[in-house]
Amino acid sequence: MILRFMLLLLALSGPAWTQLSASPAAGPVADILPVPLESYAPDEAGATLWQVLRHRITAEPLNLAASLIFLLAVVHTFLTARFRHWAHQVELAHGQARQERRELQPDPDEDGWPDEVSFKGQVLHFLGEVEAVFGLWVLVLAGAITWFKGWGATIAYIGEHVRYTEPMFVVIIMAMASTRPVLGFAERCMRIVATMGGGTAGAWWLSILIIAPVLGSFITEPAAMTIAALLLARQFYELKPSPKFAYATLGLLFVSISVGGTLTHFAAPPVLMVAAPWGWTMSYMFTHFGWKAVLGIVVSTLLLYACFRRELAQLEQARVAAAQNHPRRPERPIPLWITVVQLLFMALTVYFAHYPALFIGGFLFFLAFAQATAHHQSKLDLKPALLVGFFLAGLVIHGGLQGWWIAPVLTSLGEIELFLGASILTAVNDNAAITYLATLVPGFTEELKYAVVAGAVTGGGLTVIANAPNPAGQSILNRFFPDGITPGGLFLGALLPTVVMGLCFMLL
Repeated sequence: MILRFMLLLLALSGPAWTQLSASPAAGPVADILPVPLESYAPDEAGATLWQVLRHRITAEPLNLAASLIFLLAVVHTFLTARFRHWAHQVELAHGQARQERRELQPDPDEDGWPDEVSFKGQVLHFLGEVEAVFGLWVLVLAGAITWFKGWGATIAYIGEHVRYTEPMFVVIIMAMASTRPVLGFAERCMRIVATMGGGTAGAWWLSILIIAPVLGSFITEPAAMTIAALLLARQFYELKPSPKFAYATLGLLFVSISVGGTLTHFAAPPVLMVAAPWGWTMSYMFTHFGWKAVLGIVVSTLLLYACFRRELAQLEQARVAAAQNHPRRPERPIPLWITVVQLLFMALTVYFAHYPALFIGGFLFFLAFAQATAHHQSKLDLKPALLVGFFLAGLVIHGGLQGWWIAPVLTSLGEIELFLGASILTAVNDNAAITYLATLVPGFTEELKYAVVAGAVTGGGLTVIANAPNPAGQSILNRFFPDGITPGGLFLGALLPTVVMGLCFMLL
């Protein structure tokens, strides 16, 4: 618990995400992290991809060390379920041993000491927290930077170069979107659509998975993910679908949220990174990406609906039976003015998304308002949002040192290869980092620009780390999966909608 509290304090000191743009730094180029990509260029003209990568490792050995540490962190994310399983076994054995001691000593607390916990079990639980993985490996990365460059370089990179604006924004917008007035408003809006389909479990499933991702283009993807995940938890996952259907729905949600933010130029992080450098406006995004994304979301959702329509019918029977046996107590109505005020707080947060001093200040006023209207609010639980922010902060620290190999890989690919390469790279690195690095590549044609962004958003649902809002969805829905959300299950669940989205972007 102490270690987790320390990590949350670290998240508070800079929870966020990044513009990935270097701040001015003094000293020779070799002391700047990451090493500017243009500093390699004179020695790499005409070289093959392998020669370029080998040259960059020779010029800066930290490149290889940072990428190996990042690879180990990615592998760790695939092992979190195993760590949680080991933690459960250790704590079970610890509990049995404690029970045996109690049988020998009738009053184990007579000496004033509380019941002991398993330190080993707590450590394994911590290692099994997906949100803590990249932050944990930041400690290893900091050690490597200190070894190669010195402590000053570590402080300069983590404390000055990396920008945490976006993770901070994700923490705050996720906290606001999960409040009772906002969630109730979103639920009432989707209830209108679901009622058209009879208000069944299938109608709710369709309305949430089609409408919420598209809303991400206007309320931002993290807010859309939070609302969609909370509504799916209440209207779908509580009905206990089969594991196959549960993962298929999760994969569809992650992919749809990733592409659903492409109707505008400000809501999706990978689009935001390129909009200003490439001059992409809202009209450009809608005509080149938006309508294709909506079509892909609808087609993917209907395909999965057709595949699981029988199970949805069974879930509807379970929903009706549960409603008859355990009717829900009607909730206290929320005055309209409270909902309007909280929606305005969200709108202002989105508007000031690039100005931390403004949206953090606004959040403090929001907390005061929530306290003043506490009888109409649910308990504001900041822990999930902070853990998501911590996850993203760790991810961007690692991701900022991966440009040495991602940039030359992107420049070595053609249009189709670039689309596929961006989709694959997105699965092992945040998609906004992929598109940001693409803006640094000179000579990109419009076709190549389109391909790299399309690939980045298409692959945004394959893994938890592929898209910034994904950790928020996992944090909310993880409890509905007996062993936690596994990377393999998510990948398979996201495969069909990923293929559908890819075909829509590349063939239409």
